[in-house]
Amino acid sequence: MANKKKSDKEWLAEWKEFGDNVDNATPIDLTELSVDKIKRIKRLEDNNEEWFKYYFPNFYTSEPADFHLKSTKKVMNNDEYYIVRSWARELSKSGRTMMEVLKLVLTGKKKNTLMVSNSWDNANRLLMPYKTILERNNRIINDYGQQKRIGSWEEGEFTTRKGFAFRALGAGQSPRGTRNDAIRPDVILIDDIDTDADCLNPEIIEKRVKWIQQALIPTRSISKGLLIIACGNIIADYCCITEMALKADSHEIINIRDDEGKSTWPQKNSEEAIDRVLDIIDYESGMKEYFNTPMEGGKIFKNIVDSKAFILKHCNHVIIYADPAPSDSEAKTSSDKAIGIIANKGLDFQVYKAWLDKMTNAKFVQYLYLAYKICKKAGVDPIVIHVENNSLQDPYYKQVILPEVARTREAEKINLPITPDERDKPHKWSRISGTLEPMVRLETLTFNEDEKDNPHMIRLKKQFTNANSKSKKLDGPDMVEGGVVIINDKIVVELASGGIESQQREPNKHRL
Repeated sequence: MANKKKSDKEWLAEWKEFGDNVDNATPIDLTELSVDKIKRIKRLEDNNEEWFKYYFPNFYTSEPADFHLKSTKKVMNNDEYYIVRSWARELSKSGRTMMEVLKLVLTGKKKNTLMVSNSWDNANRLLMPYKTILERNNRIINDYGQQKRIGSWEEGEFTTRKGFAFRALGAGQSPRGTRNDAIRPDVILIDDIDTDADCLNPEIIEKRVKWIQQALIPTRSISKGLLIIACGNIIADYCCITEMALKADSHEIINIRDDEGKSTWPQKNSEEAIDRVLDIIDYESGMKEYFNTPMEGGKIFKNIVDSKAFILKHCNHVIIYADPAPSDSEAKTSSDKAIGIIANKGLDFQVYKAWLDKMTNAKFVQYLYLAYKICKKAGVDPIVIHVENNSLQDPYYKQVILPEVARTREAEKINLPITPDERDKPHKWSRISGTLEPMVRLETLTFNEDEKDNPHMIRLKKQFTNANSKSKKLDGPDMVEGGVVIINDKIVVELASGGIESQQREPNKHRL
């Protein structure tokens, strides 16, 4: 069911509640002496964080993270600056931007602000907190005077008593007439400029970016500084945010977790809370909303098919193929490590088992031993493990992976039959699409139905269905391609030597 649009009455009630909360959260000391008040204001204005904390206690509910402090310095210390903030949800990109802009305005450093979004309605919704705070924040009124200016205080466009102007603007609308007396816009805020629907049409994005560059930004004065703050996640490989980032002085990509897999704002978002959120949404949504990694859906791997598990000991070939991403982190921003048991019988291939995730080197090696034990128990003979070892991975393979295998061997009492795959590989996407697309389309490459609920197999199939030439998540398909190519090379050698009488397709006994 579509979301019901809120009525004017509902919006009015919601903003009244917001205003009441602002009012209640900002009590003032009526007994404060004028000289003390002047000293206090000066002290607060000299410290951005103290200013934010005092005037916005209902927004400033957690101590800032380092990235907040560094970003705010860029904004507050540069009269002319263009910053794109791709901060994940729950990192307060819009809230912090509002506090910064209101300080710049109230201290007289900026005078004409445009709030831009994908539509006028959305821009007005984003501007309403500014308007309500200027109306109802007791501390701002006490220290900077009444802000509401009768006759110039309308929804979507208002001017304070000191002449500071704000205007909402939807994408594509004419920004002409946005002067505040002789002052052209000196702050442009761009928030939620991209929508999922718009990003499906590159022509819309191209038109919108041209509007930003050719109509919106040129409303500025050349001789006066302009602050542009664009807030938005990377929700598509090609979107307004990615294009604006190319022109920006700074593009900050801050995910919910850092490169070490830790919360980027631990003062607010605990590891347990992050885990809970990620556990109850699907893989694609988590990557897009919290890790700036859009998974838009590919166009070629649409025929993903599960099939009855192959009987490994009856297969022509079974190999274990592994791709060790050069990292020792379980961070969501690091590359996935991938291990797969790839089986072949006749012309049919099956991903029998897969492990695909961010993982430490120790866990990667543990999965190698587990894959070996599964094959051993199933009667596979010989068992061969191929580990990718290209020019980028060679030192990592020899200096990190092999020593970890040696350490684990002491406990497992097993010598893993590892062979490095040192082939020079062509471009990743060309290999994956060229080798695997026909096989998936013709259902000669399928996935073990017994593993359909395994999170690793789910991630692997999601990477297939979202695969395209710009995808950042191709570690799983790349692993499968490596295993398939090695098996095909074996088949060619065996056919040439007469080692296999026939590799003609047999009736498919492996699917229901």
